[in-house]
Parts: sequence; C-alpha cells; structure tokens
Amino acid sequence: MSVGSGCVPAIPGAAPPTRGRLLGGAFLQVAAARPRAGRCRATQQHGGRVRLGGRVVARAGAAETPVAGAGAAFSEKFPLRRCQTVEGKAWVRVDAEPDGDGKCKVVVGCDVAGKWVLHWGVSYDGEHGSEWDQPPSEMRPPGSVPIKDYAIETPLEILPNSEGRYEVQIKFDKDTPIAAINFVLKEEETGAWFQHKGRDFRIPLSGSLDGGVPLGADQDIGVWPGDLGHLKKHEGSNAKPQPGGTGLSGKHISGFYQEFQIIKSEYTQNFVTVTVKRDNETHKRLVEFDTDIPGEVVIHWGVCRDNSMTWEIPPEPHPPTTKIFRQKALQTLLQQKDDGRGNSLSLLLDAEYSGLFFVLKLDEYTWLRNLENGSDFFISLTKVEQRGSAQDLDKVEPQKVEDKSSQADGIISDIRNLVVGLSSRRGQRAKNKVLQEDILQEIERLAAEAYSIFRSPTIGSVEASVDLDDPLIAKPACSGTGSGFEILCQGFNWESHKSGKWYVELGTKAKELSSLGFTIVWSPPPTDSVSPEGYMPRDLYNLNSRYGTMDELKELVKIFHESGIKVLGDAVLNHRCAQFQNNNGVWNIFGGRMNWDDRAVVADDPHFQGRGNKSSGDNFHAAPNIDHSQEFVRNDLKEWLCWMRKEVGYDGWRLDFVRGFWGGYVKDYLEASEPYFAVGEYWDSLSYTYGEMDYNQDAHRQRIVDWINATNGTAGAFDVTTKGILHAALERSEYWRLSDEKGKPPGVLGWWPSRAVTFIENHDTGSTQGHWRFPYGMELQGYAYILTHPGTPAVFYDHIFSHLQPEIAKFINIRQRQKIHCRSKIKILKAERSLYAAEIDEKLIMKIGSEHFEPSGPQNWIVAAEGQDYKIWELSS
Repeated sequence: MSVGSGCVPAIPGAAPPTRGRLLGGAFLQVAAARPRAGRCRATQQHGGRVRLGGRVVARAGAAETPVAGAGAAFSEKFPLRRCQTVEGKAWVRVDAEPDGDGKCKVVVGCDVAGKWVLHWGVSYDGEHGSEWDQPPSEMRPPGSVPIKDYAIETPLEILPNSEGRYEVQIKFDKDTPIAAINFVLKEEETGAWFQHKGRDFRIPLSGSLDGGVPLGADQDIGVWPGDLGHLKKHEGSNAKPQPGGTGLSGKHISGFYQEFQIIKSEYTQNFVTVTVKRDNETHKRLVEFDTDIPGEVVIHWGVCRDNSMTWEIPPEPHPPTTKIFRQKALQTLLQQKDDGRGNSLSLLLDAEYSGLFFVLKLDEYTWLRNLENGSDFFISLTKVEQRGSAQDLDKVEPQKVEDKSSQADGIISDIRNLVVGLSSRRGQRAKNKVLQEDILQEIERLAAEAYSIFRSPTIGSVEASVDLDDPLIAKPACSGTGSGFEILCQGFNWESHKSGKWYVELGTKAKELSSLGFTIVWSPPPTDSVSPEGYMPRDLYNLNSRYGTMDELKELVKIFHESGIKVLGDAVLNHRCAQFQNNNGVWNIFGGRMNWDDRAVVADDPHFQGRGNKSSGDNFHAAPNIDHSQEFVRNDLKEWLCWMRKEVGYDGWRLDFVRGFWGGYVKDYLEASEPYFAVGEYWDSLSYTYGEMDYNQDAHRQRIVDWINATNGTAGAFDVTTKGILHAALERSEYWRLSDEKGKPPGVLGWWPSRAVTFIENHDTGSTQGHWRFPYGMELQGYAYILTHPGTPAVFYDHIFSHLQPEIAKFINIRQRQKIHCRSKIKILKAERSLYAAEIDEKLIMKIGSEHFEPSGPQNWIVAAEGQDYKIWELSS
C-alpha cells in the first residue's frame, strides 16, 4: 500500500495532468503547460461580439445580429472551491536536561492555524525494523487517544499569548530504554499528513536507530499524500545540537532543534452561474456565465446535439479571445466585470444544440469541475423550451441530466448479470466441484499442518491426481492462478507518475517484456486520486490519472494483449477519499457515480465519523475506510470491476491493502468480475523476539493463508513471509532459515504455492521510497530463488530495466524451458549457514550462498546459469 482527485476525464483533447491539489470537495484540475489566451478589451462592436446593455455577447456559430428580446429562461448556480496556501514553520526540539520534575522532553510545534494532531509511537533499544509501539502511559500527554495497539494521537494545543503557536510536549526519563519517538503530523481540517521524505519522523533519544533515518540527518523533507501540503527544511536552518551535547553520535542526545517550512492549503468558496435564455427574434439561445472568481478565468467548452453527450466545436465565428484546443474544444477568456468583482461572458448558440459542456481553467495547473459529481459541468439547452417567462426564473428547480453513457453501462451490467446468473445455474455444480476439489487438494497437500480439518490419509494419492495438462486445473475457474505458468512484471515504480505519460512509455516496453518471457504486467492504479501515485482514490470512474488518460490506458492494454501479455489493474478497494464534508466538517461524503454517504464508512475509524458497521479488518488512517458489509457498496464495487474489465480490458487485479477488509468480500468481487489472475497485498509484520527475527514464521504465513482461504482460493497473495526470510537469510548469512521445521520452504510458498506470488522488491519496498529494500548486491540471489521455485514470481520494473536484466532474463528462460510452474515439487537439499540448495521437479537444481555445492548422483547436470553466490543446473536430456 502506498499513499488529487479527478483529472479532467472528459475534457476533450486535454493534455494529461502533471500536478493537482485536493480542494476539499473540489479538485483543482491540472493539465500540461499551454500558452495563455491574451486578454481583449470589450468594444461596442468587435469581431464576433456585440455589446448589449453593458454586457458583451460573444456569438458562436451565429451571424452578427444583436439579441433583441429574451424569451423563457432558466439559471443554475454551481459552487466552486479554490485552494490557497498559507506558509509558516514547524519545529522539533529535544530538551535532554531534566526539568524540575526530573523529566526530559520532546517538543513538536507549528505556527500555522489549524487543528493539528501528532500521530506517534516509540521504538525501544535493540529493536530492528520500523514497527511502532505505543508509549507507556506515563509518557502520554493529556488528551492522547490510543490508535489500536501501535500508536497514539495527541492534539497540539495553542500556546497562551503566542500569536498562534501550537505545541505538544512529550516527557520522558533520561535513562529511558526508548530509542526513538516516531511520528507524523496531521492537520485534521484538511486531512493532510506530513512526513519526513515519505517516511516517519524519528527523534533519537538513546541507542541505535536501525531501520530509520533520524530527524537530525541532513535530509530533505517530503510530504504524504501528494499535494495536500508541504514540509521542507527551513532555509538556513539545520539540525543544531545544543552546546555541550553529544548530538547523534552518543548514547543520549543532549539537545536538538530543527525548523521546517510548512505550507498548508486553505479553501475559498466561489460560484459560477449559468443562465440560458431563448431569443424570440433569432430563435437562438443566449448563454450567460457569471463568476465571482477574480483574475483571469478561461472557459474550456464545447456543445452537443440531440443529447448525444459527445463534445463538438460550433462553427465560426468564435469569440475573439477563443482558441481551438486540439480540434475538440474551445477555450475562451472570460471578461472582467465593470465593478472588478469577478468575470462574465455571454454566448449565442444555434437552436440545433441540445447541451453545453464546460470546465473553468484558472491557470496552467488549475481546473475547476462540478463538485456534485466530479465531472465536467453540463447545461441542457433544451430546458429553456420547457420554461415559462423570465419572471418565473426563481421558481424553477434545476433539472438533473443523466449521462446516457451511465445509463448504457447500467443496462449492459444488468444484461451481463442475467447471463452470468443463467450460466452459473446451468454449470454451478460442476464449476463449484472443480473449484472445491482444486482448493482441497492444495490445502491437503501443502497446508495439512495448519488446516488439520482437511487432513486426509490419502494425501499421496491426491498429489498424484493433479494433472497440469487438465484444462480445468491449468485454467481453474476464478482461482487466481492463471495458467499456473505465469511470470509477472510490476510495470511501474514510485516515480512513474511524474512524466504524465507513463502509459505511453510503458507501451513501448511491451514487445521487450514479451521477448523476456513475461506473461502478465501489473499496471499502476488507474483512477482519479488525491495522491499522484494513485493509492488515495476518489472518483473511481474517472480513469484520467497522473499516469495518462483513459484512452492511453486502453491503448496500453491493447498493445500488451497484442504482445501476448495480460494486464492487471491495481484496485484500491479498502479506502476512498471523499469529495464533501458532513455537518461536522469531516470528509466522508462521496460524489461522482458512486455518490455514497457516511454509511459507506466504517464506524470504528475515529477520523472519519462513519455510520457503517465496524471494520472487518485493520483501518488505514489516511482516508475513509469503506464498509464492505453494506450491500450498496458491494454492488457498486462489483459493477465498477466489471466495467473496468469490459471498458479497459483488464485481465485481473492486484488488490491493495487487503488486510483492511474480510477476504469473503474479495471472493464476491472476484466471482462477479471473473479475473484471469488476482493477487492481494496482505502485508503485516513478521515475528521478532528481542529484535531478532524468529526462525518460525508460521504465525505470519498463517495470517496470509487465512486471508486466501477466506477468499475461497479465488485470489493469491504476495508472499511477504518469503521476502522477509530472504532478507535475514542473505543479510546475515543464515540460509538455514530457508527451510522450515518440516523441510518445506518457510513462506506461503511452503504451504500453498499456487496462491503464493513471490517477489523481492516493489514500488513500496524499493524505488525512491525504500521502505524495506532488498539487501544490496544480493538481488540476483533473490531472483535465482523465486524464479526457480514454485509459486508465481514477480519481477520489479527497476530491476528488469537495469544491469540485472541479462541474468533475470536467463532465469526466466530456464524456468520456461524446464516448465517450472506454481505447483512444482521442491526438495530442499541443503539449508545451512552459508548455503541453500534445492531440487525442483527433479529436473533443475539451484544453490545460493557462498559455500561450494555440486549436484550428486548418477544424473548428468549441466550448468545453466552462474554468478556471485548463485548457480543453477539443468538435467541433461
């Protein structure tokens, strides 16, 4: 999981977004830089405009005739929300000399007005990794609230007579066993979270700080999520140990102070009013725009006929300040009103047009769209024919126009559901029998120790009965394993969104990835998102993202399909960012096609005041956690997944943060969308004792297996257990860890290999985030392991397009040549301090580690690949 919204999905021809800001309920839309239209002063008669009673009328597709008299009229007023920024500073101070109470203290503060909360925990001496613990009760300031069992939230209080300075103090004993305080700063009014270079702040108190960067290190300050706010080092300000202190090098830090610039977004309410009048003499329609937004405002607009909902450009003459945008839309500069309070514009349109679309553009990086549904503004021009006189204007309620494409999607979805229902009735027994037998066979063979209920005295015969040439086994119905021979490539990293053209760039790699042997590519989150990386989704039906447009995404999928590679969509179902606030100012009301209210939010997330049921998993505190127990939520998500399969062409899913909701809901979603392949990200901490990783990680892999079992085997899961054990085995030369007490691989790989998606790195653990980087220089040992073993291996984009590519390609070629698959049999030959060796399907032997090893026995083994601390042999034919 990794941590805005709406990237102008329907603006025809608009360049892909490169920046954006969440504006509470509005998202400031962003497009690539384009030249601004020059401002043209109004005259009595100039070009395509005439002045009528002090108002300039710009006519599109009409002869230059003045508007004589107005007939029936109607008006709609739309709220707008703009972002403004307020700058100030934040600071962190450690007072290590005891006060009158014998306590030292850490002070965190800022001078920007807001509702600030410190989200924090502690690390103890000798601990490794980045997990938090809750501090002891005597260390918690008044007003602190526990968050589950790993963190505390403490509000910052305004200091008396301080002119808006907020602080919180955390007191501790000088000889405390606590090594560090970890925290992130949260502003509750906007929901912004501020971090240190995309990671937690760590304030060293004593001991070592393995697994984290101390705050005093000379690091830039990053922000999460995306554009919600900023923290960066205050110019000219560095970490300054106080005189006489030992800084970061001693057992205790005796004094520390650092300041940062902090930028908070605030929101301004504005409006735009659109009035449509019928001109009785010309039988045209006069459209008037009026907004209170100051400065330059450009309207990006087009018209449609017969309610087709398809943008088109009216014929010339166009208003003088108009530019044609990619032959798909017009951009017209609004005129400043005489009183200087905003802008206005009037257009004359022919009666043949039934509707008008528009979006407001404030600058090169800022677009404003409809707050109600997150899409472009739409005005039905035919409503004016249904109205009375202009005097009845105030009595008329605006009429909502339903998008016909949405109606069509709904009808198609209903038809599809009927067909699926009929098909399932005809083949339900056979389908369920195949699926059940497939699941039971694997559980009996690979997880008998954990699932004693499925133990059988005929396990051996069950193993013998599995035939991968059987089409029902090779391609099981919704089993999450694909063909069993899949090799997956993660097709992006943490920085991929920055170009704004990632779909286009990735498409150029399709043939190369196919030639390397990949069968599936995992593409980034496709939806409108608060964070640029896509993991804070808002409008799920808006598929214009920082990675590119919806059309570019569809073209990408088509290109990969033509290259013989299937495509996974990254589906974030656990949480969703809201467009609107409730009466308490909490962001928990959603817009767009999925216009949920706070019943869609779980009740036990303290941040978002949901009225749903309690969560069926762990909460993700940065966004409203969705209550999947609600039938309307499940139905909407099923429809969305089916729409994505049909509209985009996705072949399956990578499911984000599945620890947050019950696997049974995943089962429903996958049975509805019928993916070829699906994998969930079930990520939690491995087992440690006194800072040392435990040899037995059964409890960790059991939790992952439990989740897979809850999905009824319809999805696989990333084998986080195997990744963690590989870290310890390679870093510490403890290769004995790669065999469990039963002589099986110690991860999910050893219990349920057909559902284990093995990996050594991804966008969270590696890339520029580097949360849990694989041991440097040992990547090829890791790939030699996962690409020769059962399970479904996944290769990270940064690795395949690096100096590692030749060897990774060689491993893939060996795997495919020897037909190693997700259920291949493995026999561990050696698992010692500096050596691990295994035989796979009796036709391949591999070893990793520094010790010497050669295969023994009468067979003739030939070296297929060899490098630093790894070697692979194939059986000679």
